Amino acid sequence: MARLAEKYKTEVLGTLREELKESNPMALPRLDKIVLSMGLGRAVQESSTKAVENKRFTEAIDQMTTISGQKPLVTKAKKSVSNFKVREGYDVGLKVTLRGARMWEFLDRLVALAIPRVRDFRGLNPNSFDGRGNYCMGLTECGVFPEVNPDKVNYQQGLNIAICTTAKNDVEARQLLTLLGVPFRT
Repeated sequence: MARLAEKYKTEVLGTLREELKESNPMALPRLDKIVLSMGLGRAVQESSTKAVENKRFTEAIDQMTTISGQKPLVTKAKKSVSNFKVREGYDVGLKVTLRGARMWEFLDRLVALAIPRVRDFRGLNPNSFDGRGNYCMGLTECGVFPEVNPDKVNYQQGLNIAICTTAKNDVEARQLLTLLGVPFRT
C-alpha cells in the first residue's frame, strides 16, 4: 500500500473526523482522482498532424508515461481555429487520469520529490481551488520529477495537475490536502 494511502487511513481520517465533527466515515473528504494534462500547441504548428509522427508529441508521450505510469490519451481539437493554424481533429494535447494506487503514489512523489525541486518555490497558491473542492496547479517543466532523464529532454513541456476530491467545499479540501502534506503558502 502507498505511504500516503496508509497515512490517510491511520492519521488523516481521525483528524478530519474531529475537525469536521462528522461521525460517518463515508461523509469525510477523500481523494477521488488526479488528472494530468499537457497542451502541445507548438507541436501542432510543426509539419505533421498525427501525434506518432511528431517528435514533440513522441517526447511528451514518453515523459507523461514515465511520470504517471500509464499511457496518456491523445486529445483532439474540437474546432478549427485559423489564427492558431489548428483544424478540427488535429492532435493538440495529452491527458491521463490516475485512480487508486497510482494516484496515491503520484501524489506522494509530487509532494515529497517534485514540488521541493521547483526553483524559487515558496508554497502552492491556496486560492487555486475551484469552489467544489478540487485543486488545480501547473508546472512549467516536467524535469522536476526524478524519473525524467534530463539528457533525453529536447523540448521543455509544462504539465497541468488537477487533484479531485469528494469534499463539499474548498475549506474541507484544503484541510484534507494540508493533512496529506501538500505545502500551501501561508
